[in-house]
Amino acid sequence: MNHLLILSQTYPPDPAAVGQHIADLARRMVERGWKVTVYTSRRGYDDPRRVYPWRETRDGVSIRRLPLSSLGKSGILIRLAAQWSFILQAVLGSLFLRGVSAVLVSTSPPFAGFAGWLLKSLRGWPFVWWVMDVNPDQMVESGRARASSPLVRVFDWMNRLTLNGASRVVVLDRFMRDRLLAKVDVREKMVVIPPWSHDTVREDVPHDANPFRATHGLGESFVVMYSGNHGLSHPLDTLLAAARELEHEPRLKFAFIGGGVVKVAIDEMVRRTSPPNILSLPYQPLADLRYSLSSADVHVVSLANEGVGIVHPCKIYGALAMGRPVIALAPRGSYVGDIMEGHRVGWLVEHGDVANMVALLRELVAMPRDRLADYGAAARTAARGEFCRERLLDAVGDVVQGAAVSPRHRSLP
Repeated sequence: MNHLLILSQTYPPDPAAVGQHIADLARRMVERGWKVTVYTSRRGYDDPRRVYPWRETRDGVSIRRLPLSSLGKSGILIRLAAQWSFILQAVLGSLFLRGVSAVLVSTSPPFAGFAGWLLKSLRGWPFVWWVMDVNPDQMVESGRARASSPLVRVFDWMNRLTLNGASRVVVLDRFMRDRLLAKVDVREKMVVIPPWSHDTVREDVPHDANPFRATHGLGESFVVMYSGNHGLSHPLDTLLAAARELEHEPRLKFAFIGGGVVKVAIDEMVRRTSPPNILSLPYQPLADLRYSLSSADVHVVSLANEGVGIVHPCKIYGALAMGRPVIALAPRGSYVGDIMEGHRVGWLVEHGDVANMVALLRELVAMPRDRLADYGAAARTAARGEFCRERLLDAVGDVVQGAAVSPRHRSLP
């Protein structure tokens, strides 16, 4: 039997998106007849107060959780300490495994690819690097590190080792591909496969039967929603400025759901000023996502100008699968711009263009429901076609299976 080893700092029931995609693939490989072992953190990624079992089996996947692998996000040094603690523990624990056919590493923690390279060097196991964001580029573009710093140079050196050592490299869009190819030209083993929406967010719930809308008094409001990680790579200043200007529009409501550093600032603003048109809530349970996401009339996706090719917010796929139009806050030259241009699923507003955002929102509130539904239908068509979950999931599974060493050629323990 083929055996897949996965190293990922996040894994369900933790709600982080990377872990959810890793879990989807792990389940699919079990369905294909593989044995799957996952090393992950014992504590929550965003909330380290949440503690999960040391060992368990979920959906046929053997999960082993490691201590001191998630210490919260209070500072970059604390995050780096937890990330390296996870990598060292995972590599040491993996050395005692037998019969591994392939290793899958992603970018949680950001430099988990180096762990794949170590295991290939020590045990000869082929590894696949599934890149969901690019560091140290993200650190540099966000201003948390200088491009010339020794730390950045070391991390870039590790990236080059990882790119050269990986059997296959999976990236999420063409801009991310070009950024990595500029580090090392490995185009012969690189493939672009976008992420997908999760099972739990695919079922629509009509507004008049939605308990989320009833609980939060949304009634007949037109709801503009941003749901997910409110990170520095997903600026919302333009949307918030529009919300302030439209504070007295009677039907228009803005819902911000999730966590992250930008969300902390939004919560503080709501606490201080109590704007009547803004609802701010924490992450919703996975089982309830269909209610919260369905409660929106339009979803917002944000990608910072400097985030192109570095991050790939996957919340757009959940909105498409739900059959909701999308307002994209992003540069036109981005994967989000590609989706908006290639599918009639919504509207793109560039960062800082508050006047255009206000005008668009007023237009949407007045738009006939059947015309808005046309955009939603196009969104669902895109989700079931180009961004079909089953097709994309199988594509990543094929990459992993193609990288695996034959059972009779595995290295001896």
